Amino acid sequence: MTARRTKAASNALLGAALSMAAPFAGAAETPGQQITRAGTQATTTGPAANFTGKVQVDPLFPADAEVPASSAYVTFEPGARSAWHTHPAGQRLVVTSGVGLTQEWGKPAQQIQAGDVVVCPAGVKHWHGAALHSGMTHLTVTGVADGKAVTWMEQVSEAQYTEAAASVEAKVPGPLSAKQQSIPLIAAAAATSNLPQLSAALNRGLDAGLTVSEAKEVLVQMYAYTGFPKSLNALTELMKVVDDRKARGVATEAGKPPTGEVPVGEALRKVGTANQTRISGAPVKGPVMDFAPIINQYLQTHLFGDIFERDNLDWQSRELATVGALAAMPGVESQLRSHMAASQRVGLSRAQLQHVAQLLASSGDTAASTRALQALEQTPPISP
Repeated sequence: MTARRTKAASNALLGAALSMAAPFAGAAETPGQQITRAGTQATTTGPAANFTGKVQVDPLFPADAEVPASSAYVTFEPGARSAWHTHPAGQRLVVTSGVGLTQEWGKPAQQIQAGDVVVCPAGVKHWHGAALHSGMTHLTVTGVADGKAVTWMEQVSEAQYTEAAASVEAKVPGPLSAKQQSIPLIAAAAATSNLPQLSAALNRGLDAGLTVSEAKEVLVQMYAYTGFPKSLNALTELMKVVDDRKARGVATEAGKPPTGEVPVGEALRKVGTANQTRISGAPVKGPVMDFAPIINQYLQTHLFGDIFERDNLDWQSRELATVGALAAMPGVESQLRSHMAASQRVGLSRAQLQHVAQLLASSGDTAASTRALQALEQTPPISP
């Protein structure tokens, strides 16, 4: 009797197990998820037949029977754009960084920037690309009909592009001069290693009267806030910009090197400490300086001594550069607030600092703009 009961219980358990397993029967025959790891797909260059300027295409996924749409990241350097074209099954664009332009045939151009979504219906003739002074990256999702995703047409002419760029690239009004406006944008692009954006900002600055010497000084100073690798890469980009302008016959003022001799030794530390105290509003003290006194010595002798004693860039310009760089880097909000105060101590107005935030937003970096505005709001007015 006991054996029969045991066998019955065993059969019941087996039946229950089989019942629970039934929904998974044939699971091996059903396709599972597939993961394509970042960086494993080859980057291609947008062909000259379909694009003007430097364009990089990073594929994400192809169309298939289940999802008849392909996707890719497309990155345009400043001034680069697609040819006129249509999509037989439509397209969706999501701008992920920078500022761009898009235009339908027969309609005014429109500016697009990070976070914007563009819905392009099937059969609409259009083009899209970067703004004149900013690179732009967008994610594309393109429908496929009868095996075709796009019909390419004629190139966007220089005249068409220039007219489109001029129609949307309105100046950002504010109290900073055109030359001053370029400095935080140069610094922000250097801080984020956005070399296409940096190239555009440098050209804009040089066109507005920034000298090569001043541009160099901005980028040299950046190493104290963003690190040597980013500063060196930015200086390399400046070399390319200067060489390119020379090749195109564009006038670029060299500017003057620093005058006078920077002191050394204890005299340098004394000068640097005085500069630091003036810019900071008081002698710099605190737990970090007590914990690692050498860091303050480096700040005094090198940053506020060696760098701030170089007179080929005024202190207002140096603070504009610092604010632009710090605003572009998340996680350094306390230092950004300190430099919002320092900027006012060297004579920049709150209206000028608000203008910096507006410029960052106009360049497509809304996060940096928000950080700048929040830091300014949290910093009380300070008299120079």
